[in-house]
Amino acid sequence: MFQGESIRVSALDNGVAELCFDRQGDAINKFDKRTVNELQQAIAAIGAQSGVRGVLITSAKQSFIVGADIGGFGQLFSKPQQEVMSSNMASNRVFHALEALPVPVVVALNGFALGGGLEAALAADYRVMATDAHVGLPEVKLGLFPGFGGTVRLPRIAGIEVAIRWIVGGEPSKAEAAKKAGVVDFVSTPEALRETALHVLDQAARGEFDWRARRSAKMGPVNVQGLDASAIFDEAKRTLAARIPKHQPAAMSALELLQEAMSADRDAALALEAAAFARIAKTQAAGSLVQVFLNEQQVKKAAKRHASAGRKVQRAAVIGAGIMGGGIAYTSASRGIQVVMKDIAQSQLDLGMNEARKLLHKQVAGGRITQGQADSVLASIVPQLSYQDFNSADVVVEAVVENLKVKHAVLREVEAQIGSDAVIASNTSSLRIDDLAAPLARPENFVGMHFFNPVPMMPLVEVIRGAKTNDAAVGSVVSYALSMGKTPIVVRDGPGFLVNRILTPYMQAFGRLLADGADYLQIDAAMESFGWPMGPAYLNDVVGMDTGVHVAEIICAGFPERLRRSWKDPLQVMVAHGRLGQKNGLGFYRYETSAMGKPVKHIDPDVRVLLREVQASGSKPFGDTEIVERMMLPLIIEAALCLEEGIVASAAELDMALLLGVGLPAYLGGALKYADWLGLDRVVELSDRYAALGPQYLATPTMRAMARERRKYY
Repeated sequence: MFQGESIRVSALDNGVAELCFDRQGDAINKFDKRTVNELQQAIAAIGAQSGVRGVLITSAKQSFIVGADIGGFGQLFSKPQQEVMSSNMASNRVFHALEALPVPVVVALNGFALGGGLEAALAADYRVMATDAHVGLPEVKLGLFPGFGGTVRLPRIAGIEVAIRWIVGGEPSKAEAAKKAGVVDFVSTPEALRETALHVLDQAARGEFDWRARRSAKMGPVNVQGLDASAIFDEAKRTLAARIPKHQPAAMSALELLQEAMSADRDAALALEAAAFARIAKTQAAGSLVQVFLNEQQVKKAAKRHASAGRKVQRAAVIGAGIMGGGIAYTSASRGIQVVMKDIAQSQLDLGMNEARKLLHKQVAGGRITQGQADSVLASIVPQLSYQDFNSADVVVEAVVENLKVKHAVLREVEAQIGSDAVIASNTSSLRIDDLAAPLARPENFVGMHFFNPVPMMPLVEVIRGAKTNDAAVGSVVSYALSMGKTPIVVRDGPGFLVNRILTPYMQAFGRLLADGADYLQIDAAMESFGWPMGPAYLNDVVGMDTGVHVAEIICAGFPERLRRSWKDPLQVMVAHGRLGQKNGLGFYRYETSAMGKPVKHIDPDVRVLLREVQASGSKPFGDTEIVERMMLPLIIEAALCLEEGIVASAAELDMALLLGVGLPAYLGGALKYADWLGLDRVVELSDRYAALGPQYLATPTMRAMARERRKYY
């Protein structure tokens, strides 16, 4: 009946037309412009064919349809709002046509039917789902909400409460949960999916199921009989307001849309959806979160490419126990990699093993693993005081104290104990890889592997390539990080590597604001309101003031002109007064331990008195906008410099590192995506305004050229 590049329609026995999604040259089906156009043609071809009793919709891929073509969103969202709305309305006419066919339509859902994939299924009369399949509307995670009629059809099929939960939550559901929710009608084993769907279609065609009544129910308002809809929405809004990420309006906008469109008929509700979708598509959060999704794919591809040059790590070793070493050993073991953990002190080994036990206890208590699985993980960590079995390790992670002389001694010792092709990876946060490699006989097998604390929770690992590091060493460590469930990003050696280097001028901006008379509480409040999970004062307390000072000194020494400081450092003052942060209960804030064993933050009036030491001209009021500009501008400029210098290969990898490593607000999309949102001309304008504050505020010549030429990082 019809043959396209994404869809084909075949005539089956007994008057059934099968519309099959089978995107040529691709492993998955997705809704792009071509697919939407072909679906329109396919439906028209079915409608023109005489003798059709019903339509079966299937997929030839392992998944039904994974969603829209997110790569095409950038071009669509760059258009004026009215054009975005018109485009959505035009796409929706395809699903109108499906609902207008004079025969029943049944869809067989296999693998994943997400976003537009589920929205297409909602336009059918009956949905049959495989037991191993997943369905959902995850658009809110991209700063959006469904735009192919999902906000209209789902509440009319499954009810308003299910629609709120699925659309605002964005989580996929398994088959039984989807059936219980009323989103799908029948569940089948994967092997019997096609046969079951054909049987349902035959029953509908013979009039055993009233498919016309079902279709009619989707044309009118949402049925809220017996429900207090106002109370449901009020409670949903209260719950959402308490947990919604800052500056991400999609979920609340979807909730408001569902409420507004509830009393409208299908066509009016679809018009409301198209208008609301166009508005949300133009927000900063939508543009950024879509870019984050694309960046994630790029980072995965880059990691896979690097890993192909190395080997799969079967056995690992960790030098240096304690919290960090214990975290690395635990994360390795929990992913099935046997690990030897060595230290020179039994007390440190005990600390490392206790850290692993504590983490496993949480997993068991949370029901995520069994006690037997926990015991097995713990048994695969071997604590020892000797180098026994190091010769069988594929990778050795060095995690001793951050001291060049100590690390040199340890690294020389380790190299003598391991195989000639084994890789040594230093978990340094600030020392240069080339400096660390100086005493090694095989520097080509040496690489940096910078974990972020706490290791089990933080997804980022910086893999640092030294001047002599070979591709195989980088590849093996990238492969190891992937097997640990981490996101490895390869960076070039240099002071602070990537994330800590970019964070340093941000922290310098904090120090300068304090020295200029700003209040640390206002700075924290302004930056948290901007979207950071914690302000810079609180972040310094969490990291440890002495650690922050030490790392900053090393990084600034690498850039003595550009990162020079002309003001008294507030962090050094805090350390001098014994205020190290959460580790000793006193920092910019005072901390007490809760009944759950967690530090609870309190304002300490003594801090303002201490900070007078750095405020030569006393305190001074600042607006929140100026605080944000002065904090963020040096971060953007340092990020641009790292990209220009080739510290990291792409804007995507740089921005993902900041999102994963320091908790940069997700709605920004990263430092460079944020620069694009502001516009490079605006960044240069801010640079000129704040130039007197120091070199950290000076936009690079490349940035200025980009501003003149109206170029972007993406």
